Amino acid sequence: MSEKQKTLKETITVSGAGLHTGQEVTLTFRPAPENHGFKFRRIDLPGQPVIDADADYVVDTSRGTTIEHNGTRVSTIEHVLAALTGMDLDNVLIDIDCTETPILDGSSRYYVEAIKKSGIVEQNAERQYFKITEILRFSDPEKNIELLILPDDTYKVSVMIDYDTKVLGTQNAHLSHISEFAEEIANCRTFVFLHELEYLIQNNLIKGGDLSNAIVFVNRLIAQDELDRLAKFFNKPRVEVLKEGILNNLELHFANEPARHKLLDVIGDLSLVGMRIQGHVIASRPGHNANTNFARIIKHHIKNELSQPAIPHYDLKKPPLYDINDIRRILPHRPPFLLVDKILNMSDHDVVGLKNVTMNEGFFVGHFPDEPVMPGVLIVEAMAQTGGIFVLSSVPDPENYITYFMKIENVRFRQKVVPGDTLIFHLELISPFRRGISHMRGTAYVGNKVVTEAELMAQISKKPTS
Repeated sequence: MSEKQKTLKETITVSGAGLHTGQEVTLTFRPAPENHGFKFRRIDLPGQPVIDADADYVVDTSRGTTIEHNGTRVSTIEHVLAALTGMDLDNVLIDIDCTETPILDGSSRYYVEAIKKSGIVEQNAERQYFKITEILRFSDPEKNIELLILPDDTYKVSVMIDYDTKVLGTQNAHLSHISEFAEEIANCRTFVFLHELEYLIQNNLIKGGDLSNAIVFVNRLIAQDELDRLAKFFNKPRVEVLKEGILNNLELHFANEPARHKLLDVIGDLSLVGMRIQGHVIASRPGHNANTNFARIIKHHIKNELSQPAIPHYDLKKPPLYDINDIRRILPHRPPFLLVDKILNMSDHDVVGLKNVTMNEGFFVGHFPDEPVMPGVLIVEAMAQTGGIFVLSSVPDPENYITYFMKIENVRFRQKVVPGDTLIFHLELISPFRRGISHMRGTAYVGNKVVTEAELMAQISKKPTS
């Protein structure tokens, strides 16, 4: 798909208390240039250091997602990043004057509202997507957690949670398109069980906590004196347990609001991949640790894929540029030494050829009888013949010319070639074609694997007259 990158139209500010620090925090979202991505800038520190929202910088996931790089740390970033991604932004600089983002109501709602108020503008650069073509997976068998991503034409997320309690059992949530985020996911709040809340209170870990920050589930009988202590801690006149098994601090926006919030967290944490994804994420019992580990898996997969040489695409239904009869009119080679079946594409600087490798090849008789493998020297020869067709196509009477090797360098054999393989040869000029001399870089592929690489130099000469 072809889309433009997006950033904010205007600078916007959101303020509130950090959940664990209790400090008042101000986030200022600023428009950022093309290809900037999401970055946090700690304006309270000397030099105002900047840290990328990057999965490789995750250092803690115990009570939210925390990133740190070169001593600069920002905590509880998932709701902010979910809002930026969910509102279809690409480039934003987030100034923050504390180590922790504000918890607000425990959702992405207020960030989304601020972004809507700012407005969004398209930029000139094209948005880059990575299309998932194979299943990627993270699993934690001990906790029965699994996240996987399947090939898909858009970005979809499906989540299942199961806490195996009377008040919160199995729930599911699904986002079929990112455009649904603002209405269906953004206002879904985080949740906590009462025993977890008590632990946080006892360990002084929620200094900025309030009963409006989260849905509190109660999965056991609780005495009134305990509820009174909670009411006093949170400065509430009275706290009671509703029939649904939640404290009376709020009403659910959706029956499956907990599952939708977990989906929100998945979107926020997976934005740490640093690139837009086309694929369907399916998460069973996700959490920040699993999410960020999965983000690293996806990020490193993308890095490895993008570092591979570009594999020529060919359509078997499309007629070739040259078929075998055309090739026979250009090349002087004949069976069993004619090793190119088709020429698929050709430009002024490169050529793509194809050879179907079958068991009928004569060399398989002795190479090797029990394990047929195409000799490397013949792969290089086939590559050279593809380059020869390119060179001979530059003269009006190719039948009167012949090509000779001058040099073969930097040959690498990376995978074996066996009967049934289809070899694709891509050769491109290293330097312009001059005085009958061609210097080319060749790569041979089978499927999505590079099997051979080489640099070839050849010269074309007129056939001697009899």
